[in-house]
Amino acid sequence: MDNKDGQTVPGKPAADPRKAAWRKTLVDKRQSLADRAWRNDLLQRVMRVWLIDRPDTVIGAYWPIKGEFDPLPALFRWQEAGLEEDAQSAARHRRIGLPVVNKIDKTLTFYSWYPGCPMEEDAYGIPKPKDTEIIEPTLIFVPCVGFGPGGYRLGYGGGFYDRTLASLRPKPFTVGLAYDFAYVPDMQPESHDVPLDAILADTGVMWPGR
Repeated sequence: MDNKDGQTVPGKPAADPRKAAWRKTLVDKRQSLADRAWRNDLLQRVMRVWLIDRPDTVIGAYWPIKGEFDPLPALFRWQEAGLEEDAQSAARHRRIGLPVVNKIDKTLTFYSWYPGCPMEEDAYGIPKPKDTEIIEPTLIFVPCVGFGPGGYRLGYGGGFYDRTLASLRPKPFTVGLAYDFAYVPDMQPESHDVPLDAILADTGVMWPGR
């Protein structure tokens, strides 16, 4: 679980002290990208191709912050393609969800999102859907500050996704999204870490397969 830097939890090993430095370096680099538009276009293409063979009709994503890649344009294209399939094969309508933090247990609940959807800021100043329905994704695209060998994710340290994924049954398929420079070869999983099912970057599928 991503614990806050400098904090320990009884019975759990302390977090790798290098994580704080990795986070700062990677977020700073991400926020100052000169080739952001080019990288975004590449990663959107990777997403669209990867989604072709997926059976999911409800996908969770995120509102990009701190220079994160924006997955919503690619997912809107995926949703539009589903509407075309509806007309031909009566496939179910595809839905996209954005996370809202539960203040009590610090987990995430996904609410339906669509372009033009009414939005409001959550307790952390991040836009969230306003007055839309709760949905249960079978696939969740997760933002990565960084990622390491074996599909392990470096997050911001709050543990929201870890707690959420540990509480969901059945567990959704999890896919990390990041730029390729976010790979941290020295990152080692801690005993409580669970790998993502896949990681996509602007240069292709980073995990599994590389």
